[in-house]
Amino acid sequence: MSIKTTQLNNGLTVVTEYMPHLESAALGIWVKAGSRDETDEEHGIAHLLEHMAFKGTGKRTARQIAEEIENVGGELNASTSTETTAFYARVLKDDVPLAVDILIDILTNSTFEQDELTREKHVILQEIGAANDTPDDIVFDRFSSAAFKNQTVGRPILGTPETVESFTPDQIRNYMKRNYTADRLTFVAVGAVDHDEICKLLEDHGTAFYPASDKGREYPAAIYTGGTFREKRDLMDAHILLGFEGRAYHVRDFYASQVLANILGGGMSSRLFQEVRERHGLCYSIYAFHWGLSDCGIFGIQAATGSEDVKALIPLILKELVRISEHVEEQEIDRARAQIRAGLLMTHESPAARAGQIARQMMLFGRPISNEELMERLVNITPDRLTDLSQRLFFGQKMTTSAVGPIDHLAGIEDLEKQLKTPGSMLNAAE
Repeated sequence: MSIKTTQLNNGLTVVTEYMPHLESAALGIWVKAGSRDETDEEHGIAHLLEHMAFKGTGKRTARQIAEEIENVGGELNASTSTETTAFYARVLKDDVPLAVDILIDILTNSTFEQDELTREKHVILQEIGAANDTPDDIVFDRFSSAAFKNQTVGRPILGTPETVESFTPDQIRNYMKRNYTADRLTFVAVGAVDHDEICKLLEDHGTAFYPASDKGREYPAAIYTGGTFREKRDLMDAHILLGFEGRAYHVRDFYASQVLANILGGGMSSRLFQEVRERHGLCYSIYAFHWGLSDCGIFGIQAATGSEDVKALIPLILKELVRISEHVEEQEIDRARAQIRAGLLMTHESPAARAGQIARQMMLFGRPISNEELMERLVNITPDRLTDLSQRLFFGQKMTTSAVGPIDHLAGIEDLEKQLKTPGSMLNAAE
């Protein structure tokens, strides 16, 4: 890998990857802080901060921020997740210094003026309303809340209308001062970039970052509780999620869980797609996923189907869980490895995707990880290991369900858990 890493005197980590065939660069600042780092009174403030960073600084108005980056044909954006927040830009190589200056400016010099805050609160309230009106959004929010009941890790990132309305400029500054410290920031630049130039540009702004905290990151360990959420709505389709406790990034079963999700529902050749969609025609799309965080994870299956097909859909899904706990083909694992490898290589063809990948690796593992090393972690995944993992994930465990729409025919969570009490408890259904 043509990756260079430097830690500046102020604690900020800088990582670059030069791609000689490109005339553009993707660069940004990734923060090891997200919605999980909020207090109860701050629910939604991480996302609000992401918005407010673009609403004016000591030397640029909100309009000037937008115009300066777009005057050179660049793009500027941000995103908030449970454990991270990102602010990033895409520009031509000659405009990298401008992008660096704007990114540092919005993170160290934002004014959080009350008038702008009032306007942006209104925008976020509309965003919350739009999410609540979108069944395939709300079903995932409620899914996380049920899986991690009454915990920050399971809360919707957007917050609630009540909390968003309550925020003040000082609350935003306090959250930022507590979480946006230099030791939790990683600056990543990929494409037509020069490492030494990036470091020099950042050193010029070095004194503006918050110093590292003696306490470090503080939040309670996540505890998977399992649970259920159901909301009847007058919709064409019932949106359904079934879930189980997954694995964190650092545990042995994480990569095996990723492969298992791929085999079960990772594409058109996956078991669920072939059985539920192709053979029985019960839904347009169905897939499995595995989300890992720093100390927890969740394994899920998503499907949307008509009211009358719910009754037939769920037994088919449970049947596939039984089948994969009994037998996995070596060729299925090979196909999953090939898909993962292709995804890794394709990431290298997009500087923006590659920058995000490097940033995640830095925040999770403290270093960039080569594709070869990532693939090595998949070598020892065998059929027996996946059947054993399936039995431990799906059977005799607490389940999470979330459903929105015409769900009269959906069995209760207790009935579903009973059917998965042991691998042999659904033997007849699997035959």
